[in-house]
Amino acid sequence: MNPIELSDEILLHILSYVPSTDLILNVKRTCHKLAGLCLDKSLIQKVILHKEYQASDNQVKQLLREAGKEIRELDMSGCYWLSSSTVDLIAQCKRLVRLDLSGCPLTSLRLSKLLTDLHQLCSLSIDIGAGFDSGQLTTECKATLRHVRELKQTLFAPSYGVVPCCINLEKLLLYFEVLDRTREGTVMSGQLMVGESKIPHYQNLRLFYARLAPGYINEEVVRLYLTVLTDRTPENLRAFLISVPGSLAESSASKNLLDSMAKNVSLEAFQLPKSWLSGSSLLQNLKFSSPFYLSFSRSMISGGQLTQWVINGHMDCRSLVSLNLRGCPFSLNSDLPFRKTVEDIDCNILETLVTACPNLAHLNLSYAHHHSSESATRHLCDILAQLKHLRSLSLPVCAIVNTSNTTDKSLIQCPGQSTPRTATLGFGKKVRIGVQTNSMTLPDQNSSFWKLLKENPFIVNLELIGSNFYSAMPRNDPAIRNAYPPCALSHSVGDAQIANISQLEFLQNLTLAQLPGIHTGSALVSIGMKCQQLRSLTLANLGKKGMVLYIASLCEMLNHCRHLKDLRLEQPYFSANGQFFQALSHCSSLQRLCIVSHNGKFQPDAVISFISSCPSLVVCHMFTGETLKSCRNLQQCIKQSLCYKGNLRKPS
Repeated sequence: MNPIELSDEILLHILSYVPSTDLILNVKRTCHKLAGLCLDKSLIQKVILHKEYQASDNQVKQLLREAGKEIRELDMSGCYWLSSSTVDLIAQCKRLVRLDLSGCPLTSLRLSKLLTDLHQLCSLSIDIGAGFDSGQLTTECKATLRHVRELKQTLFAPSYGVVPCCINLEKLLLYFEVLDRTREGTVMSGQLMVGESKIPHYQNLRLFYARLAPGYINEEVVRLYLTVLTDRTPENLRAFLISVPGSLAESSASKNLLDSMAKNVSLEAFQLPKSWLSGSSLLQNLKFSSPFYLSFSRSMISGGQLTQWVINGHMDCRSLVSLNLRGCPFSLNSDLPFRKTVEDIDCNILETLVTACPNLAHLNLSYAHHHSSESATRHLCDILAQLKHLRSLSLPVCAIVNTSNTTDKSLIQCPGQSTPRTATLGFGKKVRIGVQTNSMTLPDQNSSFWKLLKENPFIVNLELIGSNFYSAMPRNDPAIRNAYPPCALSHSVGDAQIANISQLEFLQNLTLAQLPGIHTGSALVSIGMKCQQLRSLTLANLGKKGMVLYIASLCEMLNHCRHLKDLRLEQPYFSANGQFFQALSHCSSLQRLCIVSHNGKFQPDAVISFISSCPSLVVCHMFTGETLKSCRNLQQCIKQSLCYKGNLRKPS
């Protein structure tokens, strides 16, 4: 059967998976029937160019010229390579309702020109950099901004941006990325830029979200935004979220804001800095109505306070979709101990939370020691298996340990004794580096972790992170120089337990960090073969410290990861050699590669060969123990190789 003979409805569904540039520039020209279907409103009303790194200036210009009049939603976030003349053509899309230009360099004059005729615009996402001057915005531009109800601003300089012009804002999302120092070393000031005397308008605000990158300047600037909220808290505020790395000191203004919210606001989504959650009194005073997102990240809240808040507050948590208890060491204990020690969880606390929140889709319990005691009637994973709608799950490694199998404490400290399969290697028997002892490990179907994943087969995002793991290069967390040893129980999590993940056929994002019990890494082969939807993979500190024995299994895994786009490896003494890059070349969809390896090495010829054979690659970051001269020579060779092929893509 000729595919063209399919019904229009089926063809439209198929074409919806084709990138917008290919749709207009290629598919449209194949035949008369497809030419008409490619211009169907269901396909061109929403155009997403986010991470479409192959979209050139000429392609985007042609797309906007041919379909611009019908485009209602345009996402060009992260398209940093597009020229200003291409961005200017957005002004022709006069029916735009949503526009995302995050990551695209914009001056205040260019922004003013773009927004002048976009009278239907309701949602806007932009970056605010140094030199932005709201005084340069025209009257017509400000008229457009008055109708904007959703605004996302990424701030690279202390500024209110266009917030004062958006007098009818309902959703405000702020990302603070201001550096404490300029590239020249000058100390930045937290004061707003000249000409910003106007204050934001929050009277119609329903959602306020702020995410801060590390740095005291960001803390100063966010306080300026919060001060306005303190003066008059919006009555319709339903979501209030502040994400801060480390702690944000509570001020008198923030205390007044929380008091005002307790009196006048009923929340549906909630997140505060850990220093603001000093006790249960705040939770008892705040009002919640059908909450869907709650985050207590890094706070010292106890499980007793949580359950008391739910039960005594008579709150209906069936609407709760996301619960974040990341870095909350006592969230599954009845009370806060007098001193911080590793505690077994209270099963009744977890049972109460799971029963009260049966529709959870996103749960984060990472960065805390949650141990199921031998005397407990049920394992943590058995209780979580009652949740049937999980789509993303983050757990500490020690939480999946079946304590009944680790009664011999001497085995906990020995990675080679993590599972019955690895025990057959023999006590003290050495394994040759690079030799694969077994190609694939079968899952441990008797473990509680296997049962949890079986009851939630549609998990898309999964993280297993050691309780004491800290990245050597964190993105939104303060850097910590000290390396902490892994939890003792995590040594008993080996390849058989990790192989349980292979039953998640819809898994797209996987993180495995600080797993000292991993030996040959044969579980990775199982995951690579069966999790064919895998898009993002992060591996960090697998196996015994200072030893990398899973290279052969990792290479075999990569042979099956055809759809992998992001790979991050954080492993000391990792050797990025020809064998590794040869296997990586099978990942034909790979776009971003990051290797962080203290005392690691790379093979320059293998790197150049890999980059030449991977047309989709955009980012290649390697932080190793090689000399600065070696890194510069490699970068120069990569540039010359790309220029020779005529496809230079600004390598980073």
